[in-house]
Amino acid sequence: MANERHTGGLEGLAGTVRQEGGKAGKGPPPVHLWNPPFCGDLDMRIATDGTWHYLKSPIGRPALVKLFASVLKREGDRYFLVTPVEKCGITVDDAPFLAVELKIEEGDRGRVLNFRTNVDDWVACGPDHVLRFEPEPDTAGLKPYLHVRRDLWAKVTRTLFYDLVELGEERTIDGNRMFGVASGGAFFAMAPADSLKEFA
Repeated sequence: MANERHTGGLEGLAGTVRQEGGKAGKGPPPVHLWNPPFCGDLDMRIATDGTWHYLKSPIGRPALVKLFASVLKREGDRYFLVTPVEKCGITVDDAPFLAVELKIEEGDRGRVLNFRTNVDDWVACGPDHVLRFEPEPDTAGLKPYLHVRRDLWAKVTRTLFYDLVELGEERTIDGNRMFGVASGGAFFAMAPADSLKEFA
């Protein structure tokens, strides 16, 4: 799957992923079960805005992006596209996905925040798919992330972050008054309640 083995360019690469990944049958490929040999790095990059690039040009076909996203794997701080027989490194500038849409449901465990990613996966936020909030470098703001699957995260867009702030509430956590948001029976703290003005 490395560059020199794909004279067919992006279509050749996609064909390999389809051929090998498709052998898994229906449902998402079980990439967490695959441990093929490393075959080198691809000139593929996921930019901060969620755009996938191949040979420094944006991949303009959503179906191809979804295909590659289905076989994305993270090991430590590195990201790979994997099939049962090959593993190739790619570059991810921040998080591999974006959370771009929010739907709110009321269920048995109270409110559930459902996020759609830029590759059209729906993720129900809760104990298995947590939200985390990291300080924005050089500002007083926060960067929110949603756990999608197997150590792969989606950065929550700024617009949706403001929606989360609107849905937020204060709770006492370990003796500290925290501001955060609840979903699926879990509470995700953003910051100390007295620092709201710094990031809201």
